Amino acid sequence: MENRNEIFKTETPEETQVLGEKLGKTLKQGDVIALIGDLGTGKTCLTQGIARGVGIAPDEIVSSPSYILINEYSGTIPIYHIDLYRLENSEEIAELGLSEYVEGDGICIIEWAERMTDALPDHCIKIHITLAETNTSYEHELILQSPADENIRHIEIQHPIP
Repeated sequence: MENRNEIFKTETPEETQVLGEKLGKTLKQGDVIALIGDLGTGKTCLTQGIARGVGIAPDEIVSSPSYILINEYSGTIPIYHIDLYRLENSEEIAELGLSEYVEGDGICIIEWAERMTDALPDHCIKIHITLAETNTSYEHELILQSPADENIRHIEIQHPIP
């Protein structure tokens, strides 16, 4: 399966959420979003926008399920928000029984998805998020010409092409 890549740059958490909302409006039942990026890069912020785009009520709090592992949200399509940060190995991930979510009737958003790469479905949309200062030297040189801002994110979305 081939991928189509789109690259975005956001400069504030609000822009990251707006991008997520636009993506959320395009999603359908059964979609799986794999969020890949270091701690603090904006995975949960993007998820908040996706949830709004899918129709989660504006007053519902969308937060990282780091300690409880899975949050479920009701919208026009259910969202299953999974966070694998606290899991140590593939056996712990397998014990969660994530297939019912990944193959379920909602949209599955997985933070730290690189921890279950082999178990991700082929139709998964992979989103790599990096902070500006961790990108290539060329991009880094461009960023040095403008004021440093820890909120600048580079977001690459890989859509599978069947």
